[in-house]
Amino acid sequence: MTHDTPDPERPRRNFYGRLKGKTLKASQRRYLEEDLAALSPGAVSWEDNPARRPLDPDALFGGKPVWLEIGFGGGEHLVHQAASNPDVGIIGCEPYINGVAMLLGKIRRAGVENLAVHPGDARDLFDVLPEASVARAFLLYPDPWPKTRHHRRRFVTEEHLVPLALVMQPGALLRVATDIEDYVRQTLEEVPRHGFEWLAERPADWREPWDDWLSTRYEQKALREGRVPHYLTFRRMQA
Repeated sequence: MTHDTPDPERPRRNFYGRLKGKTLKASQRRYLEEDLAALSPGAVSWEDNPARRPLDPDALFGGKPVWLEIGFGGGEHLVHQAASNPDVGIIGCEPYINGVAMLLGKIRRAGVENLAVHPGDARDLFDVLPEASVARAFLLYPDPWPKTRHHRRRFVTEEHLVPLALVMQPGALLRVATDIEDYVRQTLEEVPRHGFEWLAERPADWREPWDDWLSTRYEQKALREGRVPHYLTFRRMQA
């Protein structure tokens, strides 16, 4: 398939975030060259997988439950969860190549082996994950897109939540952390519309972090700047 001929089956997707930042260090380039291919869950982009061949999570992780982190930033939380939960397999999605390189360095140092890395758009991964295959998902400090005209770019919109709900198992948990109050509002409006129920029963349920939480560099920046983190937990309802 060439990209000169339009494909009516190919989704038209805009991507608005950063793909690359500062020049990578030599060690980071080495991590990408030496480690990324082995950790990739397979060809999941339209360019490499135009037929959208489905992933086999059982083959990927040996039958372990599958968790998913959407936008892992520098990867500290992802590695923490992998090290704390060796009985699960975790896929991390991140299109920002500098973050991918940082994660690969952390994986080397931690020696965790139950991780897979998709260096791209989570929507491409949703295309190839089987329905009801994800037991837990994390959306931690996503890009806030603060301007009103950009709110449609946020993850908590129909374009992302519909396919996310399809790949999550009934009863699976979705955790969302953000320090942006308007993002909290939109999350509480949109996520329940797409097959999830909010599990909060008292203020502590969204004011206090989860018991296994590892504060990320994004959260530390928010705290330094006086913003208040919110921790929202949803459960995927029966389809």
